[in-house]
Amino acid sequence: MEETVQEPGAASVMPGDSNDVADALGAISAVGAVGAVVLQTEGLEVSFDGFRAIRGVDFALQRGELRFLIGPNGAGKTTLLDAICGKVKPSRGTVRFDGGTDLAKLQEHRIAQLGIGRKFQAPSIFAELTVWDNLELSMKQPRGIWAALTARLSGEQRSEIERMLELIGLKEKPRLQGGSLSHGEKQWLEIGMLLIQEPKLLLLDEPAAGMTDKETMQTGELLHTIAADRSIIVVEHDMEFVREYARLVTVMHEGQILCEGTMEHIQQDERVAEVYLGRRGERHA
Repeated sequence: MEETVQEPGAASVMPGDSNDVADALGAISAVGAVGAVVLQTEGLEVSFDGFRAIRGVDFALQRGELRFLIGPNGAGKTTLLDAICGKVKPSRGTVRFDGGTDLAKLQEHRIAQLGIGRKFQAPSIFAELTVWDNLELSMKQPRGIWAALTARLSGEQRSEIERMLELIGLKEKPRLQGGSLSHGEKQWLEIGMLLIQEPKLLLLDEPAAGMTDKETMQTGELLHTIAADRSIIVVEHDMEFVREYARLVTVMHEGQILCEGTMEHIQQDERVAEVYLGRRGERHA
């Protein structure tokens, strides 16, 4: 996909009424999660020329769960996502997905085919194509780009694109070129391009970075909506955004998991305050 230049429903469960992780998981179940583990790492390690970026990480994510990863720069958050999607290979440990498939043994394209979608911080869309065409090209279909642009869509496929346009807030802009959208709209379009491929797990790297306050709020609401029927891991540095929209949070530090729980719970953890929260500003830290 062409990378553009970066410019400035379902029931949702709002965060923070309990310190008990079990309560948060129960709230997730209330919006449709079945409770099964969709992703699990065991003893995961990633090394670069002898530097251990990920150190023995044991991590589990349930179906239908929205999980935020936070931590200072260099904590290993993005590297963990890279290991899940196959961008980097673990030096030790396993990454099991949806019933036991070890992703550590698979190539990146095969992992995507299994139902894992990855979005990086900068939006990556086809800037010269319309919003509609971006979504159409992204649909799961066994054909090339030219065939996808010239073939006739079925009524069901057109309905799916229309549904996606409404979900991502672009139903009034299907014929606009992708490059003409605001930064936030480009982010939503790329999320829609991933969703239309029907992933079971979405990996999002700072989806709200560079957005206006209104776009940030809409993005948080979108995450809650789409988490009703799929799992999502979000790497985020914006602590205000995390406090407002996180259900469960995993804090990483020096390649390890330091703490997990609700935002209220981790804010009361002295280790977290020392290595992360106490050193950062309230927004865009």
